[in-house]
Amino acid sequence: MKFGAPICLTLLAALAGCSSTQYIMSTKEGRMIVADGKPDFNEKTGSYEYRDAEGKRMTIMKGEVVQIMER
Repeated sequence: MKFGAPICLTLLAALAGCSSTQYIMSTKEGRMIVADGKPDFNEKTGSYEYRDAEGKRMTIMKGEVVQIMER
């Protein structure tokens, strides 16, 4: 049982690192896009920048987005 506490602490730290708030963006076309973390609005390009469920960096034009909701 010497190793029980450190293993539990490591698992808790790993889970805490994975948890971030997800947001759902609905589009004019009726798609529902899941963003990992709050999408950032880029005023220069007029688009939202976000990370998708797989962690890839994505963008979508503001005019295509109808609503952004926290999940």
